Amino acid sequence: MLNCALIKFKEVRDKYGYLTPIEEKIDIPFEIKRVYYISKVEQGVTRGFHSHRKLHQVLICLNGSVKIRLKNPDGEEVIELNEPSLGLYIGPYIWREMFDFTEGSVLLVLASEYYDEDDYIRNYDYYLEEAKKRF
Repeated sequence: MLNCALIKFKEVRDKYGYLTPIEEKIDIPFEIKRVYYISKVEQGVTRGFHSHRKLHQVLICLNGSVKIRLKNPDGEEVIELNEPSLGLYIGPYIWREMFDFTEGSVLLVLASEYYDEDDYIRNYDYYLEEAKKRF
């Protein structure tokens, strides 16, 4: 799918466990301006239902698993995140829905911009109209 990609992060393994370094503009294709995480999501809850006009994000499931439904005007794809060394890059004008959170899952989000409500597109029909001009 255009404007999305899986990123495999380097893992340093030794007798003490795993260490996964993540560096902006090296492992992440943008400057990180905001970091947040989603946790304690009840079974059956779906989150997201929006797109962004400018924001770039990388989603990393640090614990458990979560499925991400990605949509653009040309199609739809579902990605399961269940490895903390794997990130999902989502660029502008990609609709996203997060679902099937397992108990104890933690979804970390690295964002290219500070929070800006005006960057969100929360109506799917309006998203399709605007996104068709971009793709």
